Amino acid sequence: MISYLDFEKPVAALQARIDELRETADNDSIDIDAEVEKLQQRSTAMLGDLYARLTPWQKTQVARHAQRPHFRDFVEGMCSDFMPLAGDRAFADDQAIQGGFATIEGRKVMLIGHEKGNDTASRVKHNFGMGMPDGYRKAIRLMQLADRFGLPVVTLVDTSGAFPGVQAEERGQAEAIARATEACLTLGVPLVAAVVGEGGSGGAVALASANRVLMFEHAIYSVISPEGCASILWRTADKAADAAQAMQVTAQQLASLGVIDRIVPEPVGGAHRAPDSAIGSLKGAILEELGALASQDSNVLRTQRAQKFLAMGA
Repeated sequence: MISYLDFEKPVAALQARIDELRETADNDSIDIDAEVEKLQQRSTAMLGDLYARLTPWQKTQVARHAQRPHFRDFVEGMCSDFMPLAGDRAFADDQAIQGGFATIEGRKVMLIGHEKGNDTASRVKHNFGMGMPDGYRKAIRLMQLADRFGLPVVTLVDTSGAFPGVQAEERGQAEAIARATEACLTLGVPLVAAVVGEGGSGGAVALASANRVLMFEHAIYSVISPEGCASILWRTADKAADAAQAMQVTAQQLASLGVIDRIVPEPVGGAHRAPDSAIGSLKGAILEELGALASQDSNVLRTQRAQKFLAMGA
């Protein structure tokens, strides 16, 4: 069952009416198929109209929707096999950042990404997708392993940011993020990153300093959360919608600025309404980008990556 967002209330009311009619028909054997079909068409049109003109703050809500596909869903939907690899060989195995060898349509890759979890227990286990230093050091280890074996790296970014707690700072959070970013930039194999939900702060950049950066149509990517920005500028998180507008966090805005390279379309109503379709679209886009990068040698890949990021804001 789909969980409706605040701005979707008109659609939710119409859908409730449709469900009520269907229940009545089941109980009384009344044929109301024509009426239900008419209302369903109206609901679909209303949803399409809503999603065609989402504000940056509404896109933020969609990007955070609990029912959007997460890392494990992409693994199941894109990969014919996946061998998870654990640990940073120094301290622990962070559950917020997952990774391992994977095969996508016969192409061997190293797949790394944030996992938020899909219920209370799994969200706590995966720390809501907020990586610890151990997670970023694990990502570095896996990227270096991929480089050694000549495997392209694919990263799936979905985090509100790296974990900001005292424990993380004690273990060198900033240093781990910086080294993960450096590892991305110095890879001698193709690196394709996809922002599939939230791309927050350095916690996202550490996995997304790639040759090609893809982004779902209703994902967001920013240096800080809208609430965090509002708290700094206006001393209140109530101004989050204004902050989201000013920060230009949407895929469409970032593509126009040259921060990302490609927007991956989502089903009408967002990826959470038809996750299989969304995963299929992303899979196709990733394979296209990997194919385009496959013939480039290590020096070209590194130079292209460096030029891409140095050019931002110039």
